[in-house]
Amino acid sequence: MNSSHGLPGRFIVLEGIDGSGSTTHTKLLSKSLRKDGHEVRTSCEPTDGPVGFLIRQVLQRRLMVADGDTVRPFAWSTMALLFAADRLDHLDSLILPALQDGAIVISDRYDLSSLAYQSATAPGGAEVVPWIRELNARAMRPDLTIVLDVTAEVAEERRGRRGGSEELFEKREIQARLARLYLEAEALLPGDHVVHVPGEGAVDDTSALIRDVVHRELGI
Repeated sequence: MNSSHGLPGRFIVLEGIDGSGSTTHTKLLSKSLRKDGHEVRTSCEPTDGPVGFLIRQVLQRRLMVADGDTVRPFAWSTMALLFAADRLDHLDSLILPALQDGAIVISDRYDLSSLAYQSATAPGGAEVVPWIRELNARAMRPDLTIVLDVTAEVAEERRGRRGGSEELFEKREIQARLARLYLEAEALLPGDHVVHVPGEGAVDDTSALIRDVVHRELGI
């Protein structure tokens, strides 16, 4: 299959709700492809860049907005703008150079996360999707987006085993909305190459399914 962007490399994105396994499977897919002799570069969003660092502070509730005598989380619209800025920096600093070098780039999250998370937290719901698409209009389209389908209950159990403080979007009701949105990812990304993979099985089984999808859909 020819690339969607005309560059020598291939761009793969893994997506899902918090606890879906996207981070784990980004690492496992990278390891598998490297073992087969491919040059692979992995990344994630939020990135480790300056805007990504700011976003992580917000997600971890270390950075809040002063609102009179109280503090509160950043507005959904501010988050949408921050994520879009981080994404364009991500493209400029890592994704485009790697694709030009002929590497396979695997990103743990991309603009589907913005479309899902910001519409799940905005008062207008799906009404904000066109604006979020416009913010990300200059984001290169991936060759393949793999969505790991996991229920909110299973993901919550995994996050509990992982430990750590609850992040901004990890409330049960938000994750339940996100799980429903990810099941309809094709509607959020019309025209994109999206494949769903069941993500609730054993890690090795899910990893094998993802590897099969990459081979079948991209010939890698």
